[in-house]
Amino acid sequence: MSGGGDSTALLLLLHRVADRPIAAVTVDHGLRPESAAEARSVAALCAARNIPHSILRWQERPIRGNLQDAAREARRALIAGWAREEGIATVALGHTLDDQAETVLLRLARGSGVDGLAAMAAAAERDGILWLRPLLAVRRQVLRDWLRREGVGWCDDPGNEDPAFDRVRARQALVHLTPLGLGPERLAATAARMAQARAALEAQADALGRASIRQGLAGDLVLDPAPLAAAPRETALRLLARALMWVSGARYRPRLARTEAALDMLLGGSTGGGFTVAGCLLRPVREGIAIRREPARVAPPVPIAAGTWDGRWRLVSGGGEEPGLTIGALGAEGLAALPGWRKRTRVRREALLTTPAIRRADGSLVAAPFVDGGPWRFERIAAVPVPGRPPGDPFPS
Repeated sequence: MSGGGDSTALLLLLHRVADRPIAAVTVDHGLRPESAAEARSVAALCAARNIPHSILRWQERPIRGNLQDAAREARRALIAGWAREEGIATVALGHTLDDQAETVLLRLARGSGVDGLAAMAAAAERDGILWLRPLLAVRRQVLRDWLRREGVGWCDDPGNEDPAFDRVRARQALVHLTPLGLGPERLAATAARMAQARAALEAQADALGRASIRQGLAGDLVLDPAPLAAAPRETALRLLARALMWVSGARYRPRLARTEAALDMLLGGSTGGGFTVAGCLLRPVREGIAIRREPARVAPPVPIAAGTWDGRWRLVSGGGEEPGLTIGALGAEGLAALPGWRKRTRVRREALLTTPAIRRADGSLVAAPFVDGGPWRFERIAAVPVPGRPPGDPFPS
């Protein structure tokens, strides 16, 4: 929780009505001089109510790019890691009806379709955590009025009034749009209807996935283009986008123009020897079209303590505590260090190159689980489920 009015109200409401113990966490992004003091004030509020509280600090801020987006992703990742370490399966967020309305307005400005206008979900699973937004139908002012009656204060982030941010401008625009019938309640109701439409479209994509997708052995998929050609274009695009996200580990759908171009190439039979899109390599194979992680786009190695790599793999068991170990792509060099690998695995070479491997600090190979198996094991993670397919066992038998 940030210490703002929404998260403070959420904390106190959960403390009052929850039928099980709760814990709180604050992410100090370090972007404002006041942030450390605000985190301490949250800790004091929790201590007064015997609520366990942790403070997480964002250490690796990007040099360039959208700082707000990076902070949001970092906050989600830090909280997810904290929850897993604490054995917490469910995390509640303090988003309100006003936040939902602002999100819809921002998505309208970007020309979003059904998925974007569905805005924020009341419940969603990501990073192995169930994320809930129990206040999504409650106005921000209602929460603040309740806090005042309870005699509880909160911290106001001055950034929430800075018109340099799109969300602040959207909030200010709502004041003028409400008399036209485009107030927060109406926009939130639109999001709810779009969410229903999205669920129907996703069900169609799942059905198409069951008819056209086979899961590979190493985070890859094989796609049969024939069912896509017979499906409505929206359904085929939705399925292809989800397949690309699953293989690449991306959290966001690829740009529509790129997905449309890829679909047209698949359906037109003009794939040639293959092409790349959204961090994936699409290659004709005997069974259809293989969708594999593009070797040139995998993430760099990370310390083994990170636990996850490339947005696709999570380490679930290891083979020792040797210092300096990293997780990274097996790659051509790693594969060359495994003589006779073709007899030890059914995974194709191109897919093997992007599978996780364990290395020492000097670069020498410790383990290649998709070739040798052994004590090192990874599980597949993804921002979206395989369309129409159960997770399955990601390891060769």
